[in-house]
Order: sequence, then structure tokens, then C-alpha cells
Amino acid sequence: MINNERERMVVRGLKDVAAAETRISYVDPMGHLYYLGYDIDDLVGNVTYPEVAFLLVHKRFPNRSELDTFCDTLISEMELPEEVLTCIRSTPKTCHPMDVLRTEVSRLGQFDPERNDRSDEANIRRATRLIAQVPTIVAAIHRSRQGVPLFRPRKDFNFAENFLYMFEGSHPNDKETEVLHRVMILHADHGFNASTFAARVTASTNSDMYSAVTTAIGTLKGPLHGGASEKVMEMLDDIGLEEEVEEYIQGLLDDRKKIMGFGHRVYKVEDPRAKHLRDIVENLCHRERTMDLYNKCLKIEGIVHERKNIYPNLDFYAAVAMDALGVPKEFFTPFFCSSRISGWAAHVIEQYEDAVLLRPSSNYVGEFGRYFVPIENR
Repeated sequence: MINNERERMVVRGLKDVAAAETRISYVDPMGHLYYLGYDIDDLVGNVTYPEVAFLLVHKRFPNRSELDTFCDTLISEMELPEEVLTCIRSTPKTCHPMDVLRTEVSRLGQFDPERNDRSDEANIRRATRLIAQVPTIVAAIHRSRQGVPLFRPRKDFNFAENFLYMFEGSHPNDKETEVLHRVMILHADHGFNASTFAARVTASTNSDMYSAVTTAIGTLKGPLHGGASEKVMEMLDDIGLEEEVEEYIQGLLDDRKKIMGFGHRVYKVEDPRAKHLRDIVENLCHRERTMDLYNKCLKIEGIVHERKNIYPNLDFYAAVAMDALGVPKEFFTPFFCSSRISGWAAHVIEQYEDAVLLRPSSNYVGEFGRYFVPIENR
């Protein structure tokens, strides 16, 4: 038997394994989330999403002049190459928007005006373009499926305002714009989650930022990661009346099925992002459907906590917030991407700085010395 290597301890799911050091964000198991040392409780409602995007990529907050310049750059960079728009229009209307987003972000790499420049400055400019263009791709997919043209970004609108305007084709009110700023801030980064780690693995090979982000998008698509909010909405719609909540949830518990939007790998208490999203949804309850969904959520939250002692995570109330903004459920995860792109880009840049190949080991549990039989004798 061949066994020259020391058997290593296997940590399934890499739980609690530190693969690298980072300054970008810290997920505190006791219920706090920090971006570059700033508690999100101090950021939500006090800053805009572009300020947080700047913070993550530049590792500091901008002053007023820098923020104005950054916002102007984001709006100007929201335009997409016509070739990308043409491809979006030609995609099957039956495929998931995440499939299109993954492909078109990869295609953006073909039009990078600085594709041969891997300097820090070029990577920051590249990150800024991606932060601007991912929301536009999402809007273009939606408008294409509706058979209507994509509106161009307006210089007199802010970033979140433009995103909703281009997605829905109408001018959002101030409350809707503020909600999207908050939702995007809460989704901007979250430590070494699966998609961020996947992006860093790709970046560790010294591959380009578009490849790394494409990797992240493919990872975020999974229902155990970014696709969870879509599953939450399917559950809420499946329940029907509020009076049916207890029977429905108890049925899932009896069958030992996962209740989407609950529990977290890191947090031992309530996800700090969930309380902000709960408040956002509560403030949108003047909309009849939102009130109905909110009441279901409160009832589900109470039952699950009482019987399983677990809390809702980001995905639970994010689903209702997205629905209140008029976003169809199949676009929940693309909106997640449009927020998380700033965190992904920041981590890719940080991985370039670390300059080490991420290459874990494994314990081989297969056979040795099997007898080979030529094909003519099998």
C-alpha cells in the first residue's frame, strides 16, 4: 500500500479554517459585522452604497470631493458595450438570469480597455467598472425579457436611483432609493463566504478579475448561498394564508427539512443584517402584499426560534424587501450580485497583494494497487 504522506485532519466544509488574513470585513459570531473596522450598525442609514463600495475597494472612506468623483465615474461607467447588450437580447428567456449574468460578466473581460495592465491602479479602475456594470447587466436582462428597451443611466440620478430606474423603467421615489442603498450595503461583503472564497481561489492563480468574479457568480447562484432568498419567497408564496403558517412550518420540522432563510454557519445569535432588513420591510408595510408577507415572516420567525432556537439570516427578510421593491424573485440573486460585486472586487485585489496560490490538500480514501484489465478483456 502506498501511503507516504501524513494523514491530515479533514475539516468538512472548512469550518473555522482560516485560509488567509483579510482587512476587508469581519463576521463576529456574537452578532456584529464590520467593514474595514466599521460596524454596519453605524453605516446603515448614514452612508450610501457608493461610499461603502469606495471603502471596500480603497480601504478608506472618501471625502466629499472623492465621493462626488467616484459617483460620477460609476454613472458614466454603467454603459455596456453594444455587443454585450446584443448577447443579452439573444439569450433564451427560459434560462435563469444568473446564467446570463455569469456569462456576460465573463464577456466584459473581452472589452476591458486595460486588459494588459495588472497594476494596482488598473485593478481599482477595473473594480469600479464592474461595480457600475453588473447592475446594468441585471437591468438589461430584465428589460430584454419584458421586450422593452433599456434606459440609459441619467447623470441627475444617484447610483441606486439609476439601478431601479433602468431595471423598472420608471423613476423610483426617494423611499425606494433609500431602501435599495440600505439593502446593497447589507449585501456588500461578508468575510470568506463561499463565493468570496471562490473568487480568491481564482485570483490566487493570478487570473484576471473578470474570471474571479465569474467564479463568484457561479458560486453565489447555489440555493445554499445567494439563491436562498428566491427559495424563501417560494416558501412564503407556497404557504398561502397566514393561518396556514404553523401547519406548514411544523410539517417541514417533522420531515426534518431545511427552512430557507434560517440559521448561519458563523453567527451564534441573530444575523446583524437581519434586524436591519426586518426594519426595512416593516417600513414598507403600507403595501398590502408586503404587510401580508411580513406577518407571515414574523409568525415563521417565532415558531422556528421557539422550536429550533435558530434565527433568521440575511436571506429571510431580504426576499420580502426585494419583493416590496417590485423585483421578481428570479432576480433576487442578481441583485445580491450587484451589491456583493464591491466586496468580491476588494477581495480579489487583496488576494493579488497576498500573492499566494490557494491550494489545499485532501486525504485520499480510495484504493491502491487495483488490477488493470485491458479494454478487450473487460
